[in-house]
Amino acid sequence: MKVGIICLQHETNTFLSRMTGIEQFEENMLLDGPDMAPIMSQHLHEVGGFFRGLQSARIEAVGLLAARALPYGMIKRSALDALCERIRAALQAAPPLDGLLLAPHGAAAAEHAPDADGFWMQQVRDIVGPEMPLIATADPHGNWSPAMHQAVNAVISYRTNPHVDQVERGLEAAALMARTLRGEVRPVMASAWPPMLMSIDRQCTEESPCLEFGKRMDEVRALPGILSASLFLGFPYADVPEMGSSIVVVADGDPQLAARQADLLAQELWGQRQEFTCHLPSVAEAVKQAADAPGPVCLLDVGDNVGGGSPADGTILLQALADAGQKRAFVCLFDPESAEQAAAIGSGGIGSFSLGGKTDNLHGAPLEGRFEVHSLHDGVFEETEVRHGGIRQFNQGRTAILHGMGLTIMLTSLRTPPFSLQQMLHFGLQPESFQVIVAKGVNAPIAAYAPVCKTMIRVDTPGVCTANVDHLEFKHRRKPMFPFEPETPWNS
Repeated sequence: MKVGIICLQHETNTFLSRMTGIEQFEENMLLDGPDMAPIMSQHLHEVGGFFRGLQSARIEAVGLLAARALPYGMIKRSALDALCERIRAALQAAPPLDGLLLAPHGAAAAEHAPDADGFWMQQVRDIVGPEMPLIATADPHGNWSPAMHQAVNAVISYRTNPHVDQVERGLEAAALMARTLRGEVRPVMASAWPPMLMSIDRQCTEESPCLEFGKRMDEVRALPGILSASLFLGFPYADVPEMGSSIVVVADGDPQLAARQADLLAQELWGQRQEFTCHLPSVAEAVKQAADAPGPVCLLDVGDNVGGGSPADGTILLQALADAGQKRAFVCLFDPESAEQAAAIGSGGIGSFSLGGKTDNLHGAPLEGRFEVHSLHDGVFEETEVRHGGIRQFNQGRTAILHGMGLTIMLTSLRTPPFSLQQMLHFGLQPESFQVIVAKGVNAPIAAYAPVCKTMIRVDTPGVCTANVDHLEFKHRRKPMFPFEPETPWNS
């Protein structure tokens, strides 16, 4: 038996003015068939789980396409069309396949396809026909849609946020595919869409209320006849009709069982909706807390969350720390212009810099000051531990580390999310030497930084990833929807 593998992943922030082109996929990951196995089988990613799981089941894995870009703005039509054409060509050139394992993200949006994942997954279904089993994994930050539901026989979302179980979910999907092809099970799926949005700061699966709800999901997974159950937390920064939380249950040949359990879980989630609303300190409150708390303190810059598509050059927390006189703080900024300036000055040199704040006016003005260029680097490093996203190889481009105003500022030439502590350690920075470490994220950096930071504080910073979604101008979301319309009625 042969099973094809397709991965196309992008978390799209539609509130960002800049767009995602094919070059962003080429920059991050764009692999065709033969190149996939040697690279992806080593990654701590669900596609690595696909390859390993199929090998264990003695099924031949046929790599077709692996494409991923870092979260950013709307995908250009030309980029999605080019990727879909590559998928079509790969399917046409492939040997006869018995099934397909798909790895969408679930929150991709394009100019001409607001539900970009549903768009390409439906195209795959149209090409292979209704009989071939299609089993997907997906990020729980996906906005699970009816189109995605119709395209596949089953979906399995990651269970952790930060996402540290991607390999396990890939193995689970491969095992379900093997059982399906052998006739041992017949997956049937039901989805439920309560009209609610879960605040991004309440989506950590190791904290209440997600922790308790995750245990409830485990109870359903353990029921006789249930093959899987998935909670989609939802991605608030994609202004599309599908945006919001959802439940998916997969049963063995019993659609009524799947529907009954999906509805029960959705009703329970809806009943807890008030617990999933935003609770964050202001910038001033967080900076004061950080000065008094046991250090190192990780300040999570929610509004400039790189993993949510933000520019990564926000200066609001940086400026607040400077104004408060914090002398032991670390901040990483995406600022290729300043990184080039630092390289021109050279290590040990001093110059006047205008740091960050170059993408837009939402994330703070540039920080002006004189800084010493402490060191220069090529920006390449590796993460060996299981961390959010399963990424092992990082390249943040030309990198400069500056000292000044009591601050340590890392400048990168490529947007790089703070998913790895090696972003500090590899470049000679010791976390324990800082009172404050700013990580531009909300939940994802916790896997990397919690082992060294005694205190974690999410901060209500403005920006395209603000936790206060009332500050964002939605034009396409469902209405009514909680918490935008607090009195929203719903009965599944």
